[in-house]
Amino acid sequence: MAPQGSTGADAEAELPEYAGHYRLESRLGSGGMGVVHLARSTSGLKLAVKVVHADFARDPEFRGRFRQEVAAARRVSGAFTAPVVDADPEADRPWMATLFIPGPTLAEHVKRNGSMPPAQLRRLMAGLAEALRDIHRVGVVHRDLKPSNVLLAEDGPKVIDFGISRPKDSELRTETGKLIGTPPFMAPEQFRRPREVGPAADIFALGSVLVHAATGRGPFDSDSPYVVAYQVVHDEPDLTDVPAQLAPLVLRCLAKEPEDRPTPDELMRELRSVAASYDTQAFIPSQRTTQEEAAEPDAAKAPRQETGAEPGDGQPPRARTVFGWGRRGRAVLAAGAAAVAVVAGIVTVQAVGGESADGAAAAASPEASTPAATAWRVRTPGTGTPQCSYGGRQVVCGRRGVVFALDPADGRLLWKHQVTAGERSTPPVLSGGLVQALTGSGPRLEALDPQSGAVRWTRERPADSGLRAAAGMLLITAADGRVTGLDGATGEPRWQHRIEGQSRPFFTSFAGDRLAYAATADGTRTRVTAVDPVTGEVSWGARLTGNLAPVGVTDGAVTFLESDLSSATTAVVRYDPATRRTRRTALPVPLFGAEAAVRGSVAYLMAAGGTLEAVDTAAGRTLWRLETSLSRGSTPVVDGRHVYLGAPDGRLLAVDAREGAFAGQTRPHPAPRSDTVVAALPTPAVAADTVYGSAPDGTVFAVDARRPGSW
Repeated sequence: MAPQGSTGADAEAELPEYAGHYRLESRLGSGGMGVVHLARSTSGLKLAVKVVHADFARDPEFRGRFRQEVAAARRVSGAFTAPVVDADPEADRPWMATLFIPGPTLAEHVKRNGSMPPAQLRRLMAGLAEALRDIHRVGVVHRDLKPSNVLLAEDGPKVIDFGISRPKDSELRTETGKLIGTPPFMAPEQFRRPREVGPAADIFALGSVLVHAATGRGPFDSDSPYVVAYQVVHDEPDLTDVPAQLAPLVLRCLAKEPEDRPTPDELMRELRSVAASYDTQAFIPSQRTTQEEAAEPDAAKAPRQETGAEPGDGQPPRARTVFGWGRRGRAVLAAGAAAVAVVAGIVTVQAVGGESADGAAAAASPEASTPAATAWRVRTPGTGTPQCSYGGRQVVCGRRGVVFALDPADGRLLWKHQVTAGERSTPPVLSGGLVQALTGSGPRLEALDPQSGAVRWTRERPADSGLRAAAGMLLITAADGRVTGLDGATGEPRWQHRIEGQSRPFFTSFAGDRLAYAATADGTRTRVTAVDPVTGEVSWGARLTGNLAPVGVTDGAVTFLESDLSSATTAVVRYDPATRRTRRTALPVPLFGAEAAVRGSVAYLMAAGGTLEAVDTAAGRTLWRLETSLSRGSTPVVDGRHVYLGAPDGRLLAVDAREGAFAGQTRPHPAPRSDTVVAALPTPAVAADTVYGSAPDGTVFAVDARRPGSW
């Protein structure tokens, strides 16, 4: 879709076609400071990209505020905020990309449907309270919470737009006499003493937002912003039509003095005490659309049961809500207050069945006599977040401009090799007995000796080509669709031809499997082709229903994630080419931005927003679901005992693979600068009883896979 012209403030004749390497598909909205576009990442993930107006891009003060917005949005990590994926505050037109959240804003919902019923109001208030807890605990004050900055997603409200938020350690300060905010939702202190605005101002705004959701108007209502400002400072709020059970709590939020307002934790505790008064069917909002799409009436949707609902809501007997992280998790919380500040919260686990799933071994506690693996952490050469893999009895890593190897026993640097390629989104890999030092888009292929790092062979890579290592080979897909199979040991081509039925195949391969897989979807069906990387011969092909992406192989059967037109994962599909049988397991709730690891018949899905879900494709059911409170996580890795995840702040998390209980985590090691965004989270590597991870501060580390509670 061609870029659309702005019709909002500071209209521009033509908006940019790209922000960084993201192509802007259509416009989601426009405001005084910039335009928000719909875009897609290389993998197809939907993003909302905010691009500032050209006039503001030339203003040094505004650039400073935009850098502050990026820093504030990146700090926030929780299930009720839109995670930052990428940003460039220094670009000619500064921009920031966050995960696209389908669903209307609260303002749009109230305008379209009228006031919310009591049960939805309580869930909205609880979700916003939890969002503010996540925001405040990292030292950020939003300062502009209002209905248009609240998105109603299927899994709860999301707070967006940190354009005027202020970290407590920010060097920028509000100018004397300048009011920043939206008057109907501003706290009294924002009018009286704007330099002293703190977290309690967001609680006042939450109360105003709840009144709007309950009545369609604010607690202080006038056409004149000056009259509203006077009412906010001097008058009592109008709570007419606010449900009686919520009105006292809303009134406390709207207290004139900040110290008289409840904290987010107090709000959540009090809301739990009134939860049994309401029904607990989840609010399923309509999908958010672009301005170019026609406004259609929402189709009726069947209500869905809320995971981890409150007592007395008719939840199945085996569903339960766990406060904290299970038996081992509570010990960790007592030992590490710094980690608690980042991820503590209510974690919901849904156990759907009690039997052991194929391939998901019980996560038994290790024997006391078992020696612990040596733990270490080292700083590494280069810049950017290290991306690492394990191979050839080494930990092989890449950062911007360098590839290097570490001794897995103690992290000692064995060798390093300079490369000219830029930021790395995938780790170097061992293929054909050599370390392939390539990046996802580098102009040259280099193979290195795993013992010394010396160059064994080099080869120019075609422009705009796809690349995959599989079974000792490198598969290169040129722009015209022709595939070349290079011998990883020599760099010489073994075969070159087109793959029947695949116009431009991009391959996926999996450890321990001899084939590579190309999947091309047209929105309703997917053509899958399994190719022998050594010979280039097609092993098998199939046309399967749905938009599918392969994520794992077990005994020749391929596991896929199925997504809908909004890129939400809706099901896990397993196809056995030997029997040509397909089994589809629908997810209870669609997951956005999901990535997966497969072990046996179980797929472990990590979604944007922090949901981790285990799905047994043999039994056709979800085993458990855990809300990790991460804004996003890496591709999961599973060893049968635990599922391992990397976090944006450098933590490594472990979850019991059988029960879905939190098992442990390392301390955070974030990037030195708060506005640095990790675009591609590194995937942990597991070898024997050791997990190897890396962090945005440039460190690589090893921990004992058997004892995550001791991390």
